[in-house]
Formats: sequence, structure tokens, C-alpha cells
Amino acid sequence: MNNQVNPSSILREANHLIVPSSFKPVIVRLENISKIYNSGETEVRALANVNLIVEQGEYCAIMGASGSGKSTVMNIIGCLDRPTKGDYYLDKANVAVLGDADLAQIRNRKIGFVFQQFHLLPQLSALENVMLPMIYAGINTAEQRDRAISALKQVGLGNRLNNKPNQLSGGQQQRVAIARAIVNQPVLILADEPTGALDSRTTKEVMDIFSDLNNSGITIVMVTHEPDVARQTQRIVWFRDGEVVHSHLTPADIV
Repeated sequence: MNNQVNPSSILREANHLIVPSSFKPVIVRLENISKIYNSGETEVRALANVNLIVEQGEYCAIMGASGSGKSTVMNIIGCLDRPTKGDYYLDKANVAVLGDADLAQIRNRKIGFVFQQFHLLPQLSALENVMLPMIYAGINTAEQRDRAISALKQVGLGNRLNNKPNQLSGGQQQRVAIARAIVNQPVLILADEPTGALDSRTTKEVMDIFSDLNNSGITIVMVTHEPDVARQTQRIVWFRDGEVVHSHLTPADIV
């Protein structure tokens, strides 16, 4: 079935800066973001004057066809890539102008990443994998352990602390990855197709964890191509041809 937006429920939005709807702090603010890649004499415009706001505590899905720009904008939000033009404010700091060292620190302290392929180190236990971001943050070993155990318990893996990735199911590995993402208490969790490698039952379990995290106040932005996954978030942002064509779809708008 083709993924469509319900035309009867919304009007097409021009790509203008969306004003926050409340007095909540703004975590992500993209202002006129463009990304252009050059390949020889060919210029590819991946993003064109994108404006987007995500407030504290929101749970957003980013959707769009292949090549729509959703992965590019995710990389920019995650400070993994730089915009060609425009400003990006993360938790009030304009990260578009920061150097590589500062960006690395922001990725470690302010953003928690969850990917489709879990990116766990196979030689380390679940506990040791979750402790890794705190090592880079300079947190002492005793606190690393305490916080990692707490995070693993939060995702239902308190009895799997010493298991290595090859001793865990795919869903359990993704839970470890989520625990790793939250252990530094980030202002934002970025999830890139986090259920893409999971079956439907495990997808539901993982999405329940994301919902619980959001209910606790954590801001989540998730890239997905799955309508059933997007409908479990609160707000859907739809990309087409490098532009935001809808910034405030509801789960009911995805048919």
C-alpha cells in the first residue's frame, strides 16, 4: 500500500518557519537550512530552505520517500553533517557555526542516537556498551556503572547486564542501544529507522519503550518509512524533494 497524506484533513503548508504552539523550550530550530552536494560539475540540492521547530517533550516522526531529504536532515540535526546554508539551534546554541571538537562534545552530551543496525561492540557486555558514552564524557567509573545499570533496568534488561550482543535477540540489542542513548541524559533522542531490522512483535515492544521515554519528558525525533510506526508518535513531519511540505501531521492524517 502506498503511504499517503489524508488530503481532506490538512492543507499543504508553505515552507515557512513554524512558530511554537506553546511556551515550551525549543530543542531543535532549523532556520532556512539548505544542503548542497557537489559531484563533479553536478550540484545536488538535498535540502532547500528547511524551517522546522521541535519543542521540549515532543515526539516527532520524519517521513518521506527515498531521496526526500529526511536522512540528510537527520544527519544535520544529529550534528553528523553541516548545512551548506542556514542556522541550526540545538538547545539554544547555534551548532551550525561550531568546530568539529565542539560538535563531538555536543553529540556526546546532548544527543542520544538509536540506529537501525544497533552498533554495539561485540566484545563488550550490555553493561559495558551502555557505559561507553560516559567514558567519553569523563564520568567516573562508579557513576558510569550505576547509571548504566539504571538505564538497562529502564528498558527491561536488568537481568542481561553481562550478556554480549551475540547472546541477545535483535529486540534486546535495540534495547541496549536505547539504554546507551539515554544514559548521558541527553536533551534529544534521534532514532533512525529504529525498527527497520525488527519483526512486528519486537517493533511494538521497542515502540512502547520510546513512548514510555517520551512520557517521562524526553524529546524524540524519529526517521521512519513505516506508517504503523509513525502513527505511534504524536506529530509527523513530511519531506518531499528536500522541503518540508507538512510540518504538523497527526497520526490520523497518515492513511
